[in-house]
Amino acid sequence: MTSVGSGQDIEPKSVMDMGIIANIDAVNVALNSSEKGNDILSPKPRKKTMTSVYLKYFETAPDGKSRRCKFCGQTYSIATATGNLGRHLGSRHPGYDKSDEPIPSTAPQTSLITIKKHHSEVKSPKSDLDHLNWLLTKWLTSSSLPPSTLEETWLLNSFKYANPSIQIWSKEKFQGVLCEVFSSMQEDVQTTLQQVSSKVAITIEFWTSFQQIYYMSVTCHWIDDSWTFRKILLDVCRIPFPCGGAEIYHALVKVLKIYNINEKVLACTHDNSQAAMHACHKLKEDMDGQKVGLFCYIPCAAQTLNMVIEDGLRTTKQIISKVREFVIEMNASPVIMEDFMQLTTAYQEGIWRFPLDTSARWDGHYQMMDVVRKASKSMEGVIRKHEDSLGTSMLLNTAERNAVNILHGYLEPFYKTTNDICVNKVPTIGLVLFFMDHVSEMITACKDSCHYPDWLKTAAEEMSRKCNSYSDQVSHIFTYMTAILDPRIKTDLIPETLNSENNFEAARSHFLRNYSTNHFSSVNIYGASENVENGNVSFAEEIARKKRRANTSVATDELTQYRAEPPAPIQTDVLEWWKVNSTRYPRLSLMARDFLSLQPTSVAPEELFSWKGDEIGRQRFGLPTSAAQAVLCIKSWTDNGFQLKYRSTEIDYDRLMELGAETGSEICKTGSDKLEKL
Repeated sequence: MTSVGSGQDIEPKSVMDMGIIANIDAVNVALNSSEKGNDILSPKPRKKTMTSVYLKYFETAPDGKSRRCKFCGQTYSIATATGNLGRHLGSRHPGYDKSDEPIPSTAPQTSLITIKKHHSEVKSPKSDLDHLNWLLTKWLTSSSLPPSTLEETWLLNSFKYANPSIQIWSKEKFQGVLCEVFSSMQEDVQTTLQQVSSKVAITIEFWTSFQQIYYMSVTCHWIDDSWTFRKILLDVCRIPFPCGGAEIYHALVKVLKIYNINEKVLACTHDNSQAAMHACHKLKEDMDGQKVGLFCYIPCAAQTLNMVIEDGLRTTKQIISKVREFVIEMNASPVIMEDFMQLTTAYQEGIWRFPLDTSARWDGHYQMMDVVRKASKSMEGVIRKHEDSLGTSMLLNTAERNAVNILHGYLEPFYKTTNDICVNKVPTIGLVLFFMDHVSEMITACKDSCHYPDWLKTAAEEMSRKCNSYSDQVSHIFTYMTAILDPRIKTDLIPETLNSENNFEAARSHFLRNYSTNHFSSVNIYGASENVENGNVSFAEEIARKKRRANTSVATDELTQYRAEPPAPIQTDVLEWWKVNSTRYPRLSLMARDFLSLQPTSVAPEELFSWKGDEIGRQRFGLPTSAAQAVLCIKSWTDNGFQLKYRSTEIDYDRLMELGAETGSEICKTGSDKLEKL
């Protein structure tokens, strides 16, 4: 086994038949608290001479300054009272004085436990890899924790309590292993992307760590041959000072080259920052100049919507903060919580599930407004009952309650919109443009209405400017093509700013030029569909096809015919629809696979609007520069089905967990025996 802090590399062999080193070196420890506690409960033993009977169970350690237990190897100072040695033997080795076995001449140095394999498994060479350390590596990456986590004293002591011979790799060792794993798995990701037969899209996201390091995450999106949406983190890049467009551009170009997807990438969705837009614009100029293919960049709809909502909340932020203080106190106090639930029942103000969301993101803000609108009597009653501990500063006056009620009603459609975007399996650009168009209409209605107060109409003016800016940025042929290829949207639900015959003719020209019949030996537009059962077409489908063929004189291509058919219901699974109808539209389905991979948001909407974003932010914030790239990428890759690998060796974590369960049951039994004797 590699010792702590060792610079030796781990041999890249199979972990299916690894050995566990149970006892490595004796560990110097003081008596535990339970042993010391026994001194208080029992009479103080008479001091024994150094010829005590206990000494025959201990030997002098090589350093000449310690006594070492012949059973387990634990050491004590040479000056330690023999009573302590007796307590050690009674606690750790009960029955030592009644055993018929000879006393070992020396403490065991190593005890090798070989894991037997099933006869059906191929025998692999033994390896000195450590099961526990590999499980800890998995824990670090799956939880996005820095390697320094494993240097926490209490964690190490907990492991030592379970097994004093355990040796955890040093922080440096874990760091080296993570780098090797990152390199090995990156090769697999590169190979996978080279095999993708369609275009891909990328998204970029920015964040800052506790070291004030500015990072960019680059994520790749595509739709595979089975019409399954795929998403994987490509890299986490450090953006050097001054962290502007030029630095972002160079980092982005480097990532595209590493994965060799320059000619496959169709679009980049950014976070709406000026620096990101500058970098994307420069990248588009490069691709246009090199004629590697079409490329566009798209602003993040979720970031835009979040900024629009923040403008709406600005006037009432202080009121919402007061409500949040109350909810935080209530979440922390079972007594206050119980009083609140009793009052809401009495006043019929709804049923509440605790703890309430107090995050400073949109979902948390809306929850605070919900409390005021739906349970204001209960809130006031609880504050007055617990005035001594809560004070009265959390009480809302009539004007404040009215303001929150008005804003709650105005922003309720926004809340429904964000929820729909978050829960949608594949939030396509077409669907998001449909929602954003509705948001813009609601803001316009507020500005023109005489029923809303001036402070809300003023907020609506700023909200409208942000919506218009977003609309201007997405009004181009790429978003149009992506929108109409969503069978729920087509041209029926597309915003008026995009819906024009000129755009359709441009889309049709792109389709005929890039997805021509040359790729197909024969094309059957009305081929097999979902109505085929056991290889036979239903009678009704036969009639329907005859009628369709009678009308094909006006349909000059698949796109025109597709457009002529009515849209699918909004609840339709887009990818499943295309999977079923790809035989009807063999050429157009290829175009749909390419363009539906374009992302309307640079970050998952639920991460931006809900507490999930807080959790991810905390994980990223605590990662040092030395670990951020490896930890975050490995997590994404394993989450997407890539096997964790060390150099050329796959780490079989299913087998490791089986071994861990077996070992854990033994540790639990030993721990129970210890507790019974305390």
